[in-house]
Amino acid sequence: MNRDRLKKLAAGKRFIPGIYNYCDRWCEHCPQTSHCLNFSISEEEFSDPETRDIRNKAFWNKLSEMMAETMELLRESAKKWGVDLETLDSMKDVEDLRAKNEAVENHLISRAAKRYSKWVEDWFRERETLFFETAEAAREGVSLDEAIEVIRWYQYFICAKVMRAVRGKVEEEEDVGDKFPSDSDGSAKIGLIAIDRSIAAWAVIRRYLSDCDQGVIDIINFLDRLREAVEKTFPEARSFVRPGFN
Repeated sequence: MNRDRLKKLAAGKRFIPGIYNYCDRWCEHCPQTSHCLNFSISEEEFSDPETRDIRNKAFWNKLSEMMAETMELLRESAKKWGVDLETLDSMKDVEDLRAKNEAVENHLISRAAKRYSKWVEDWFRERETLFFETAEAAREGVSLDEAIEVIRWYQYFICAKVMRAVRGKVEEEEDVGDKFPSDSDGSAKIGLIAIDRSIAAWAVIRRYLSDCDQGVIDIINFLDRLREAVEKTFPEARSFVRPGFN
């Protein structure tokens, strides 16, 4: 997609600005795709099945092409606003970024979210055979397969959003007086939504797998404590209004 086409598409009035900033990236289950610029670009650029396959060279060629166009647009905008991109990466900037990365990585809720991601992977690996035998056990409401899909979708997403929220909080503390809505609260909110949905999905798992209740209960309790920690760290997150959602 060339820059002129991208600009024309972005100017469309049907798109909600920033709707993709605080979503869960699960486009197949989203009612707002018609209002999302990211979704429209993806559908247009990756319409060929070969470009949707991460194992195919066409996918990486298309991704490289989009990155090149994005960089050109960034340079064009920077020039318009009088920003010299070549002078931004000073040694001090690099050191500051390294310090922020370390602070984000070592934050309590970041480490807890990482632990959850690994815990999920280990839990499913140990019970792989059991799931083959229980896949047809769903009787009502959300099926076992659907619950597993939810858990797997948010397995690493929670950690990514919690860490983004922590990073935002670190950066926002340096920008006192900023009147814009808090990005950290927005990231924390979608992280909390992912935790809420994951807890509900684990409750479904527990209902069907009575012989490993304690393991599921431990995970649910851990997620609940993580949820409380995120809410305490970001007390305004729940009230953050996500563009196009709530």
